[in-house]
Amino acid sequence: MAKVIAIVNQKGGVGKTTTAVNLSACIGTLKKKVLLIDFDPQGNATSGTGIDKESLEASVYDVLINDYPMKDAIVETKTKNLWVCPADINLAGAEVELVSMENRTNLLKNALKSVKDSFDYIILDCPPSLGLLTLNAFSASDSLLVPIQCEYYALEGLSMLTKSVMTMKKDLNPALTFEGVLLTMYDSRTNLSNQVVEEVNKYFPDCVFKTVIPRNVRLSEAPGYGEPIISYDKYSKGARSYLKLAKEVVKNNEKKENKKA
Repeated sequence: MAKVIAIVNQKGGVGKTTTAVNLSACIGTLKKKVLLIDFDPQGNATSGTGIDKESLEASVYDVLINDYPMKDAIVETKTKNLWVCPADINLAGAEVELVSMENRTNLLKNALKSVKDSFDYIILDCPPSLGLLTLNAFSASDSLLVPIQCEYYALEGLSMLTKSVMTMKKDLNPALTFEGVLLTMYDSRTNLSNQVVEEVNKYFPDCVFKTVIPRNVRLSEAPGYGEPIISYDKYSKGARSYLKLAKEVVKNNEKKENKKA
C-alpha cells in the first residue's frame, strides 16, 4: 500500500512544486511506482511533468467535486514509473464548493482508497494556504514534508505551521507524522544560507533531511520544458540532489517498515 506524503508550507516560493515534481520523478527512477497529485490550483506540477492542462478529460477537481473515479483521472507521464492526477483552473473554485459538502475534509482520503494498492508512493503538491484543500491533504496523508528556503524569512510562519499541524493531527488525522524538513535554495557562498541551516536544525532537531537542495539554474529551467530535472539534465547539481533526497526518503521508509515487521 502506498505511503502518502504531502508537501506543505503556508509560505509560497519555498520550492514545494519543484520538490513535488522532482522528488516524485527521482523516486520513480528507483523502481518505485509514484502517483503525483497536483493539489494546487496553479497546476504547476501538472505542466511541470509535461501534461497539457487544456486537453484534460478530467482533473483532481472532478475527483473531489464530481465524485469522478481517481483511477480514471490519472495520466501517465513520459517519466518512467510516474503518474499524475492533474489540476487545472477549476480547482481554484473547489475551496468555495467544498464548504457546503458533507464530509468535506475527507474527500481526497476516500478517493485515494481505490488507487493506494497500485502505487508505492503518493505525493501531494499542496497550495500555500491552510484552506479546505490543504485540510483534505492533511487528512489523506501519512506524513508531511516541509520545504524551507535558505533565505532571510525562512523561519517566519514556521511556528504557526507547526501549531496548525498539531491542531490538524488532533482533529483530523492522529496518525500524521513529519516526513522531514527539506532545506531548499541553498547557496554555500553566503553566510545567510549557512545560518538558516543552523537555525532550522536547532528548531527541528532530528527532523531535517541530510540532503540540501542548492540553487541551480537547470532546476529553474526544467519546468519550462515540461520535464523533471532528472530527464532535463540528469548530470546537473539539482538532479543529483533530488536523486539523493529520493534515496534518503525511500531508505527512511524502508527502515520504518522493517521496524514494524
